[in-house]
Amino acid sequence: MGFYWVKTNSFIKTVFSKYCWDIPNNEKKIYLTFDDGPTPEITDWVLSELKKFDAKATFFCIGKNIKANLALFEKLITDGHSIGNHTMNHVNGWKIDTNDYIENVKNCEHVLEEEQRKACNHLLFRPPYGKIKKAQSKILRSLGYKIIMWDVLSADFDQSITPEKCLENVTKNVKSGSVIVFHDSVKASPNLKFALPKTLHFLKENGYTFDIIH
Repeated sequence: MGFYWVKTNSFIKTVFSKYCWDIPNNEKKIYLTFDDGPTPEITDWVLSELKKFDAKATFFCIGKNIKANLALFEKLITDGHSIGNHTMNHVNGWKIDTNDYIENVKNCEHVLEEEQRKACNHLLFRPPYGKIKKAQSKILRSLGYKIIMWDVLSADFDQSITPEKCLENVTKNVKSGSVIVFHDSVKASPNLKFALPKTLHFLKENGYTFDIIH
């Protein structure tokens, strides 16, 4: 597994200040986010766990997964969660031509517009792998997209770490305003199924509240 920051370095946040890394507040609000769904094997379980704690989250969805799982996508919306764009095919911005990248994002947005039925009016975007070229970012921001990164990475996708370490990544680094990343994917599910319920319990017990990204 390549290098990644569990807690995003403050220098990175300063250098890339046009991206949203956290949402500071004095109310102990945190922002749970889930990438890569909707996935039949795991997203429904995530929704059930969130409901137990009356927690709302923001789901950055892949366009092809929305099209393949429309009923599940509709459930995200009816349960009151926020939706973001995660490209049509989970493309790595560093490895694709800028025009092709923008087109891929737009293709996902067309799916979102069609399926959300005006339920949301924002353009939230998270680049897969957190990898996006400066030119790609500039174009997307000029089109009105808000690029959402993260403050805390659970690293649930990393199959070399234990579920306990995944939980610790969140509980040791969360603060008021943190944007926290999990993945509603099959790959992440062994870590996620251990860490998410315990994370939700920890946050609730420590006075945090859950909000969606607008």
